[in-house]
Amino acid sequence: METIAIDADPFEQIETASKENVSWLFEKALPRWAKAGVDAKTGFFFEEIDPKTLKATNRATRSRVLPRQVYSFVEAGRMGWEGNWQEIAERGLDWFVTHCKKPDGTFVSLIDADGTIVDDSFDLYNHAFALLGFASAADAFEDRRGKFVEQARTLLEILQDMIGHDPIGFKEQDPTAPLRANPHMHMFEAALALETVDEDGPWADLADDIAELAMEYFIDPMTGVLHEYFNIDWSIFEPVGGFKKGQCPVEPGHLFEWAWLLGRWSVSRGSADGLQSARRLYQVGVNFGHDIDRNAVIMGLNEELAVCDPLARLWGQTEWMKAAILLAEQSIGIEQDQYLLDILSANDALSSYIQDAPDGLWRDKMAADGTLMEEPAPASTFYHIICAISELHVFAQSFDADTKE
Repeated sequence: METIAIDADPFEQIETASKENVSWLFEKALPRWAKAGVDAKTGFFFEEIDPKTLKATNRATRSRVLPRQVYSFVEAGRMGWEGNWQEIAERGLDWFVTHCKKPDGTFVSLIDADGTIVDDSFDLYNHAFALLGFASAADAFEDRRGKFVEQARTLLEILQDMIGHDPIGFKEQDPTAPLRANPHMHMFEAALALETVDEDGPWADLADDIAELAMEYFIDPMTGVLHEYFNIDWSIFEPVGGFKKGQCPVEPGHLFEWAWLLGRWSVSRGSADGLQSARRLYQVGVNFGHDIDRNAVIMGLNEELAVCDPLARLWGQTEWMKAAILLAEQSIGIEQDQYLLDILSANDALSSYIQDAPDGLWRDKMAADGTLMEEPAPASTFYHIICAISELHVFAQSFDADTKE
């Protein structure tokens, strides 16, 4: 994927960028991860691939990676990839349920390729992706849809009984820990996916509740900023002595990701307020979370929206692109023109992490000086990449003469 100069018709440039992205995905990334990223004997998904050996490392896999890879290969099939995505996705999800599920119906956090549990702790974040995996499988495998839907409904009931928060949202299992927006964001994502394959299920209500939670508590009504950590009453968490290293109260990548999700929800519900919240989140992300010199979305901001963590990870660039696409679709005129240019800038940002990596892999982290770090490519990032490429693909395919006028 090559960098494209923004000096021509943005629609034509977006079409070109999309074709190049899909070509890289189909010809390089998917074959690489279908071979080196999957255990051919068991269907297990490896945590990462070493760019030097082009083989998986022996590092234990986070349980969230397995359903994320299920989503990735299902999405590849939906886009038209002719590889063995059905077998990969179905075997991967079966392995996840068989080896990661605990007797209480929840899932472990970390596991080895031989099924040895490395960390059996509970994290709502992992369970949100379990739900997304069930949604993807239910959509892809009609003959097993009922089973996957039942598994998703059962898991939601367990989560609500275990950590459901009155009146809304989910608590942490550790009562001393601050509540987090991030797991709710991915529960929101899973609910939006599940409501399309289980129309009679609880998913639309769950999505509505999380949208309300975000607009009522997560997003500051004065600044439009979405915060990450909260007290038990959903007031903003302010730790004594400040946040720990690696914790930032505002994460620009999440501002874009919430903008994309709230935008999707708003379009489906006809919510003008939700769409306005999405636009404000996006603008905060662009104004404060985008490093112009590196053309990269950074990891963290403090309460004053100054840089808290200058590291720029690949996934933030994909969320910028997805949000820009959604808002371009919902805009006209000069406003749409700016979103179109942002799509191209975000695509350039994403390309910078991929273009010098071994075929089918990526660099995951960019330092403050613009240096891309040499380290194994994490499988968890594939979910972000393929979603962004898919969104751009659909957007580019929607162009017609009326759109371009």
